[in-house]
Amino acid sequence: MYPVARFLYMTLPSNEAAGAALLAVIFLLSVVVYKLGFAKKLPFWQNFIIGIFLLVGGFVLTFLAIFLPVVEGLLIAALILVLYKIRLWREKRENAAS
Repeated sequence: MYPVARFLYMTLPSNEAAGAALLAVIFLLSVVVYKLGFAKKLPFWQNFIIGIFLLVGGFVLTFLAIFLPVVEGLLIAALILVLYKIRLWREKRENAAS
């Protein structure tokens, strides 16, 4: 097991609670990665459908997260996208100032 999954399964009282927590972590990180990297301005119902698909994909990724570094990969993707957005924001600010 990889570190995040191992931590959740060791600290939470039951396997069901650990699985639900792992699903929640994967879903939240998937939403963050989607918003930072791919999201466009969409109507509410389209965002809702995308959220449903992220949740369904989260179920699949939860099963894979026991044997693969899914959470760790999502964390790295989120960090890279945050750094990209910060750099993009700085460049826009510098171009606006000059």
